[in-house]
Amino acid sequence: MRRETPESAEIELDGRRCVDFCSNDYLGLAAHPQVVEAFIDAARMHGVGARASHLVTGHQALHEALERELAAFTGRERAIVFSTGYMANLGLARALARREDAVYGDELNHASLIDGGRLSGAKLHRYPHVDVAALEQQLAAQESGTALVLTDGVFSMDGELAPLPALAAACSRHAAYLAVDDAHGLGVIGETGRGSLEQFGLTPTQVPALVGTFGKAFGTFGAFVAGSEDLIETLIQRARTYIYTTALPPAVAAATRAALAVSIAEPWRRERVLALTRRFRELATAAGIKLGPSETPIQPILLGSAEAAMRASNALLERGFFVAAIRPPTVPADTSRLRITLSTAHRDAEVEGLVAALADVVSPE
Repeated sequence: MRRETPESAEIELDGRRCVDFCSNDYLGLAAHPQVVEAFIDAARMHGVGARASHLVTGHQALHEALERELAAFTGRERAIVFSTGYMANLGLARALARREDAVYGDELNHASLIDGGRLSGAKLHRYPHVDVAALEQQLAAQESGTALVLTDGVFSMDGELAPLPALAAACSRHAAYLAVDDAHGLGVIGETGRGSLEQFGLTPTQVPALVGTFGKAFGTFGAFVAGSEDLIETLIQRARTYIYTTALPPAVAAATRAALAVSIAEPWRRERVLALTRRFRELATAAGIKLGPSETPIQPILLGSAEAAMRASNALLERGFFVAAIRPPTVPADTSRLRITLSTAHRDAEVEGLVAALADVVSPE
């Protein structure tokens, strides 16, 4: 697969030109000239690899600058950069939970949150999706040890926001520690794009640990955890996925700094993708296409069987639209779907064309 033009949603897939409605590049920053130039300039100056782990010689001035800017962006004391979002969640859970503790997670959490709980060595409890009352019952039954609650801010396959205010209140009542992975919220959700926590007006005291990634709205690669001085020092000393891996390439850190700056300086990007999301929902509803409750750029259309999702995906590709079929085990059985994602890079006509194609491909209910 290759992208047809910079800052465009057009791609070439197996020799076929089509419009990509699968990408998580919500703000269209992956090919932004400032981001690309920052990457190239840093690669020329620092090379393409960090050469060692952060705790040896891999942590460079560009990493340090990025961490300071992420802390300021999220309103936290400090931030720490990880090589991937998966590693950030595994490192966080393993650093904060021990065998005598318990980890609680939404049953539809991202795989990295689930695996982080499993690999922490603590007892893992999964509560029904967004069921805060069920979580409270589980927390009340815990007799000893620390309780760590993990949740997505925006659920990646459904696009809905977690009930973060209720989760924060439940954690406060039971002295539990709440960590939110806002991979799909940062840059897009909230009045200034600070994510789900800004959307709900939640403070660092209510949500002590915030995880974010660079490969979605910011268009680069890598991840971070933001929180208090104590949290970040704990991760530096105990997060094995940080300690025992080569640091993020400095050029990627430079590109991410540029992307973060553009996202702040050009709020129209966030406004544009959210306007396109509203337009898509209006057109789809008018066409009789059944949508979920998501108000984010993630717009799933549930089709049930994996076969139905694959047929719809292939039919859309024939019409010039690439929308991947999401099937088990990524989603629960009988909930296979088309996962449509909107981007600032999409044109109005492309969104309108997609809805027209969906009206032919997806049988209204």
